[in-house]
Amino acid sequence: MIHFKKSVAQADYNKWFVPIQPHALENQELTISIPDKNFYTWIEENALDIMSKTLQDVVGPNAKLKYRLSRSISSQPQEHSGAEEITEPISPFVYPGLKKPVIPSNLNPKYTFDNFIEGDCNKMARAAGKSIAESPGTTAFNPLFIYGDTGLGKTHLAHAIGNGIRRNHGDKYNVYYVTAEDFINQYVESLKNNALNDFSRFYKLVDMLIVDDIQFLSNKKKIQETFFHIFNQLHREGKQLVLTSDRSPIDLAGITERLISRFKWGLSADIGTPEYETRLAIMSAKMDEHKIDISTDVAEFIAYNVKSNIRELEGVLVSLAAQQSLNDKDIDLDLAKEVIKRYVNVVTKEITVDFIKLLVADYFGVEVEKLHGKTRKRQIVLARQISIFLARQFTNKPLKTIGSHFGGRDHSTIIYSLRAVQDLIDTNQSEKHDIEELERKIKLSLNEK
Repeated sequence: MIHFKKSVAQADYNKWFVPIQPHALENQELTISIPDKNFYTWIEENALDIMSKTLQDVVGPNAKLKYRLSRSISSQPQEHSGAEEITEPISPFVYPGLKKPVIPSNLNPKYTFDNFIEGDCNKMARAAGKSIAESPGTTAFNPLFIYGDTGLGKTHLAHAIGNGIRRNHGDKYNVYYVTAEDFINQYVESLKNNALNDFSRFYKLVDMLIVDDIQFLSNKKKIQETFFHIFNQLHREGKQLVLTSDRSPIDLAGITERLISRFKWGLSADIGTPEYETRLAIMSAKMDEHKIDISTDVAEFIAYNVKSNIRELEGVLVSLAAQQSLNDKDIDLDLAKEVIKRYVNVVTKEITVDFIKLLVADYFGVEVEKLHGKTRKRQIVLARQISIFLARQFTNKPLKTIGSHFGGRDHSTIIYSLRAVQDLIDTNQSEKHDIEELERKIKLSLNEK
């Protein structure tokens, strides 16, 4: 350490450099023994330039530095290098020396944008996530606060953003994913080991921090204070933050106002319950993922009835596959009904004339009110006649009552409509297909085969 004597004050040299001992030199990599972690901290924060220049002069232009604790809690000395990855989830701190540490992302590689199905329920959150994956820390979405009920894809999207950054930028950014629960456990362990400075310093090395289920920091004031300072420094340095929660920032209880205000700095994007078409697309993707072959009728029945939770959709599929392979059962509607009852309450609906009118009007893209009028536009006439035909088929209403639902049309008009639709079924394949599709939708809502 004599080489540093002329470059630092005598008091600093005596305190920080005299106790350091060289341990090994191999391939221009110098390992030094330090008495404790305070030496590492002081050198990295106060003498980095001096160390770098002196090492290059003495060791070589590609000089690297490793720290080795000469006194350790364990019986064996511990070595820490900037080249190694962090493997301890409770105490993630490493001694990076003169090199930037490689931090394990904790990302699940199977969660990507490619298999995150977009729908109206998540379009804004997904679009913001894609922008971040392309240019982390430079968009207006910092932080990106994703919120929604359990099982709607928040965690999937958070991982997809991290994986997107790694795919687009390689190792340029240190991406780190952590659940709020693990963050709390890390904090507690660091507190127990008198290493809170190490804990905070590690998080400030991250370029993109993803914290899942941030609501679990509720009512933990000391941990919130630490996270507040981590958040501030990362944001100030233009580093990206992505947070998920089961509720919006304004609905978070037990979180300090100053943290909530920072959660609002960027974009708060909700993920809602997927609509039927999105659930069907998710079903198709999950079927491919799990290599399950299910008929269209069964897939649509499941998508129609399992509405609130994507995890439940996947659970139903896995259960069906298990029944098929273990019990040698065909995956039909009866089996689907049996399995679905374990996940949701399947309620048989009463089919009404009004329900049929809404269904048909939506299918043909016309306004329901138009079905009551006297217009002779073919699309509206066709929708009205098919509605009458289906009302006769799926309700027990007399013809006069059905007529009253269509602007007070009389008995003979209703009879004419029924015959006209039957003729279409017999002679027009396209119209027959439309009618069969509508019948299938009604049967799905009835939970009938």
